[in-house]
Amino acid sequence: MSVLDRLGQKLLFTFDPETAHGMSIAALRCGLPVGARTTRDARLKVSLCGLDFPNPLGMAAGYDKNAEVPDALLGLGFGFAEVGTITPLPQAGNPKPRIFRLTADEAVINRLGFNNEGHAAAERRLTARKGRGGIVGVNIGANKDSADRIGDYERGVARFAPYANYLTVNISSPNTPGLRNMQAREQLGELLSRVMAARAAATAQPPVFLKIAPDLVEAELEDIAAEVTAKQIDGVIVSNTTISRPSLRSTDTASETGGLSGRPLFERSTIVLARIRKLLGPDRAIIGVGGVDSTDAALEKIRAGADLVQLYTSMIYAGPALPGRIVAGMARFADTERLKSIRELRDSHLDRWASKPLS
Repeated sequence: MSVLDRLGQKLLFTFDPETAHGMSIAALRCGLPVGARTTRDARLKVSLCGLDFPNPLGMAAGYDKNAEVPDALLGLGFGFAEVGTITPLPQAGNPKPRIFRLTADEAVINRLGFNNEGHAAAERRLTARKGRGGIVGVNIGANKDSADRIGDYERGVARFAPYANYLTVNISSPNTPGLRNMQAREQLGELLSRVMAARAAATAQPPVFLKIAPDLVEAELEDIAAEVTAKQIDGVIVSNTTISRPSLRSTDTASETGGLSGRPLFERSTIVLARIRKLLGPDRAIIGVGGVDSTDAALEKIRAGADLVQLYTSMIYAGPALPGRIVAGMARFADTERLKSIRELRDSHLDRWASKPLS
């Protein structure tokens, strides 16, 4: 981190995590911070699902919940940005406090519960940016008290298909009661069928991704892969936060309820990524998320089977220059290894990761 980034982090860490998050969104709206000079390198381009990504690194959903700053995020060096999770109706989410820093582990536990301003507010902002360059995905979810959660996803598809470069169906947050049950095969099959029908009826047909949890066993992964293939879902995002608690040093906050993200998630999320790649085969798109905090971590996700990678929590600890540093590091790696394309790395460590136990 630069001295300026360290000072900024020190300032933000004097506030509670949710206030600090709001301050960082406000700063981006005002044109701050200024990211490092964006690395443009043809070897880092990834063509996937009809989209041309300038580099494989994206901002994961959860940061820009209300589609306030996608273009500012792209300006930090990301090859794409995913906004949301957005639900049809505004909702406050779970009671505060609901975000906890595990500084010694470079991790976070959150139990936010899809707090967001709803479809209408996000649609206004995405309408205003329509026609601009840059790849922006929209992550859609269901309201906590909805009587028809699948219907909420259908409404999300219909509403955001005209504005999204891709859509993400998020059924893997641990912070909305019962939501993860939709990963079970019967419910998942109905959900994906209705989502794809809604896309077919929409005015545009962006790719659809399914975001899954890391807390799945092999049989569940097999069911998900079967339904993704049968319903012709374009890709899978692996993974959301975990309810497990691997060995953590931050004992004062490790017992908090919610989803754990950051460095401790890297191992399990990468094993799940490799296993789902094995199940889906080489052609289905996969985005790897979880514990990406360096060029080496991003490249290892690709070696394990990812086409693209995303991060979020690591920026809390490494600052807004992190995406630029990672992308520049990828370009240097391509130089050193004399790669023609970063895609040459994909699956090179697939068997190694897929053979590790899901403990």
